[in-house]
Amino acid sequence: MPGGQGLGTLLREIDPHWLQGIDPALLAAGRETRLGRQVLLRCLVQAPARALFAPAPEPVLDRIAAAWPRERLDSFLLNLGVLAFAPAIRAEIGREPVRRLKAALDKRYLLALDRQMWDGQVPPGLLARLQERLAAAVSDPDAPAMLRALFARHGRAELRQWGATHEPALADWTLLLYPADPGTRGHLPAGAVARLHAHHAAPAGPA
Repeated sequence: MPGGQGLGTLLREIDPHWLQGIDPALLAAGRETRLGRQVLLRCLVQAPARALFAPAPEPVLDRIAAAWPRERLDSFLLNLGVLAFAPAIRAEIGREPVRRLKAALDKRYLLALDRQMWDGQVPPGLLARLQERLAAAVSDPDAPAMLRALFARHGRAELRQWGATHEPALADWTLLLYPADPGTRGHLPAGAVARLHAHHAAPAGPA
């Protein structure tokens, strides 16, 4: 297992389900001592994150942690989820649902409408499922929070699916930092994910 700043970030931000069996009261102290870090790392031995911990001239974990801080990664995942639901968002014409979507998404609503990012062509069955999930979130009394959770969850699935082939270490980083949601499957074309990835990964781009 590697050391360095990336490891420190991982141990601070890792999703608690990877540390089952560790008393939460001991986690904070454990992160600050060498012995404590070793104990926490043993919990990750079975984690499917080989690309993230691969040896390299520059530690992969340090590189990914520096390139993808939580704020930037959260924004990328949310945008991926919004784009993935673009077919359902574009199909929604009800005045109140559209108002709620615009209020919750702000500028991201334009991303969902951007056919240059993705034309949004999906099979009818998938469109129906997306519309059903979107309608449930939009109609919730706390629609903004439900929509953000829906899009973020789906964005994680999209990134893990695309990253498995194109950016395995980033896929591993996402797997370790967020709750597990094995029931969610991605459907975005690789090119659409790659375009958003390039936008968020650009040093001068918004996080």
